[in-house]
Amino acid sequence: MGKTFSEKLLGAKADREVQAGDVVTVSPDFILSHDNSAAIIKKFQQIGVKKVRVPHKIVIVLDHVVPASSEKYALNHKIIREFVGEQKINNFFDISTGICHQVFSEKGFAMPGKLILGADSHTTSYGAFGAFSAGIGRSEVASLWATDEIWLKVPETLKIEMEGKLSNGVFAKDVILKIIGDQGADRANYKAVEFAGKAAQEFSIASRLVLSNMAAEMGAKNGYFPPDNKTTGYLKNRAQQPYEIVSSDSDANYESILRYDVSSVVPQVASPHTVDNVRPVAEVEGLKFHQALIGTCTNGRLEDLEAASRMLKGKKVDPSVRVLVIPASREVYLQAMRKGIMEVFSEAGCVILNPGCGPCLGAHQGILAPGEIALSTANRNFRGRMGSRDSEIYLASPATVAASAVEGKITDPRKYS
Repeated sequence: MGKTFSEKLLGAKADREVQAGDVVTVSPDFILSHDNSAAIIKKFQQIGVKKVRVPHKIVIVLDHVVPASSEKYALNHKIIREFVGEQKINNFFDISTGICHQVFSEKGFAMPGKLILGADSHTTSYGAFGAFSAGIGRSEVASLWATDEIWLKVPETLKIEMEGKLSNGVFAKDVILKIIGDQGADRANYKAVEFAGKAAQEFSIASRLVLSNMAAEMGAKNGYFPPDNKTTGYLKNRAQQPYEIVSSDSDANYESILRYDVSSVVPQVASPHTVDNVRPVAEVEGLKFHQALIGTCTNGRLEDLEAASRMLKGKKVDPSVRVLVIPASREVYLQAMRKGIMEVFSEAGCVILNPGCGPCLGAHQGILAPGEIALSTANRNFRGRMGSRDSEIYLASPATVAASAVEGKITDPRKYS
């Protein structure tokens, strides 16, 4: 019997044969954290070790509350900057760079065959490049800084075979929302999710990042796309190290194989207050909302901004709606400016914010008031996620959010395609 990607990679890291269910002690290639590094630093200091074990493996990106919105956040940033200097951590990206998952990818840390662990649940994103990447807790990160070792259970793998071709006005976000809506938010608890099939190969790197990112919303330990020419093309002149492609064997044992024809997928919307409360846009069409968010680590890349700008070009957002646009990184921001996309947003009446997480985590830059409704391209719509617990969040693709902003109510973007 062959092995899955996760079995092969974790077995190689543990230097022994393993199968799903085994527990291995491994050393990661990179360890990610963000603004929560301040809390991790305190835990690290409690361990009693003076120096981090392997400084070059640590990647820290300030992105959650940038620039600092209060003295508390400013102090946290100060603690992190001082620690980075003391520990000689070179892979540090300050407030001007962007969201950690986008920056980590752009800077070439996400590579095939690498083991990446991070203090953020959406560390699953890097499976888009053929890495085993998983979110872990702050205490675990502090321990990794000190010891460079951690134990992991080898996950079973849920394979999602995708065939067909996306219709106009339908995007990767619609596909993953459809899957999560069908399967439930706990379907892949502590499992690997492998995205395969001809349709998976057709997805761009940006779209693969959407699906791998939101694998976390199925409960997945990690998501995975088999690397191909798109992967190596993206990493050319970016990759931080040599890398080796690791792929599942053709006779690997999967927990289940799910099959989806993406040709049949229509625009989707996740309704409050769970990501698996998904239905076709037609079933919520006409719902008025107050704030639109286009951005985040899920949908703040160039192709997302392009899709949204096509809906908004030559139009104005409805005066009842405020629209926030947040590029995922400075690189994306510059690309969008050079293409005239930012001009389209500004002329349409959008508010363009600096690259970062912004209102996604409900800490600053667009917090919702009680009774308000948001339509967002983010990955989570939990109660209180973007501010008041008495507000509501709906999730959709950038095209759906932008088209809906024009009308002031949720609408099907295909009428503008």
